[in-house]
Amino acid sequence: MPASLAAVKHKIESTKSTRQITSAMQMVSTAKLNQIQHHTQSYEVYAEKVKKMLSDLVKSHNASAASASHDAYAALFEKRPVKKTGILVITSDRGLVGSYNNNIIKQTLQLMKDKNLTAENTVFLTVGKTGTEFFKKRGMNVVYEYSGISDVPTFREVHQIVKTAVQMYDDAVFDEMYLAYSHYVNRITSRVRVHDVLPITAESLMEDEEKSAESVQDESPITAEYEFEPSDTEIIAGLVSQYAESLLYGAILDAKTSEHSSSANAMRSATDNADDIISSLELQYNRARQAAITTEITEITGGMTAQE
Repeated sequence: MPASLAAVKHKIESTKSTRQITSAMQMVSTAKLNQIQHHTQSYEVYAEKVKKMLSDLVKSHNASAASASHDAYAALFEKRPVKKTGILVITSDRGLVGSYNNNIIKQTLQLMKDKNLTAENTVFLTVGKTGTEFFKKRGMNVVYEYSGISDVPTFREVHQIVKTAVQMYDDAVFDEMYLAYSHYVNRITSRVRVHDVLPITAESLMEDEEKSAESVQDESPITAEYEFEPSDTEIIAGLVSQYAESLLYGAILDAKTSEHSSSANAMRSATDNADDIISSLELQYNRARQAAITTEITEITGGMTAQE
């Protein structure tokens, strides 16, 4: 076999092996996506209930007063002069996820540009090795980092992240906090979300509720009434804590769902590209082989003619 044909055949076999790997990785990522979607949907119901209750209490002007009487949670509602800004960035631990990490980092840098944030007045909390390595290499102040989150993270697993972020805000390590992560829309689309989460404001609590109200045609609004046991102060303090935790844990779940989706899409694209390359190489191989055979036939015919 001519050297050129052998090289093309080797490329075909190598690309077929790559296709088998990317196809298997696509199936694994799809299975992980199916698994985490059920978990995420269940948690979203809980998170919305917590937010709805706290929103109702803010409307009745009870939450701010009650939280103010609890030193542990007063800071979550208190708006203070901003000396330091904290950004919690959620990325993946590995690559092979398409533009997933690049989009998150790009939007985080855009936030810094829009808010005039620098390495001096910004601290980072990073979840995922990619974000940690990126910001450390650029001299940013990473005050907390976490990696190795499981494919379907439980609240117990990430509770330390949530607890640390809330505690740092309470200790004035930073005076406001933003979240930057990839939001899962569907299996094809994900969008980067960058928004403020601390301090908790009435506006942030009402925002989603007003959007929901606009989509529901109901002329008679329903008002929630609550009876407190043991006291409104203790109940609201607990709700404030749960709401802050649900925001962060919900973002981690959402980001992990988007990561699995991005990985599945990237591996599907890689598999499709491998198929295209294999088709092109096989056509090239067949043409070269046909040309070699034609050359051999011509040489044999020429030799026979010369003997005659």
